[in-house]
Amino acid sequence: MTLLERVAAVLQTSGMAHALIGAAALAAHGISRSTLDQDLLVVDERALDPALWRALPDTSVDVRPGASDDPLAGVIRFRSAGERDVDVVIGRGAWQQEVVARAQPVRIGAADIPVVTAADLVLLKLYAGGSQDKWDIEQLLALDPSGTLRAQVSDRLLALPRRCRDLWAASFA
Repeated sequence: MTLLERVAAVLQTSGMAHALIGAAALAAHGISRSTLDQDLLVVDERALDPALWRALPDTSVDVRPGASDDPLAGVIRFRSAGERDVDVVIGRGAWQQEVVARAQPVRIGAADIPVVTAADLVLLKLYAGGSQDKWDIEQLLALDPSGTLRAQVSDRLLALPRRCRDLWAASFA
């Protein structure tokens, strides 16, 4: 099993809903982009307990809780020799819980790992707000000439902070 599969298995066994995000999720939606790591999103602060990860032998685990005013509850970085790093991003808020709940399983390696929908990936990219995120959104929208993706994003935007809605209106609407 890959490091991603092992981390996802611990989350699954612990009853923590999770979903693949970032460049690996882009790839699952048909957009290839190089990246050095793979990212999973959870909205469950139990993931920050280092004891949870003792089941991963030969793996370096760096648990970094966020401060109370951070947009994230924390990040956990997993490293294992010869494998791509895995980051578990611990989100906050109901809208991110909904993103994880809507994820659909996709076969990755030997495991079925939930992957965020294309619309939810756009929401996450708007929330991150970087230049690479903007490019990623453009690529996702280019794969949907029917406009269905734009409509889904527009329907879900109210749950996000105002800065995300403003970015959408200024760049993509």
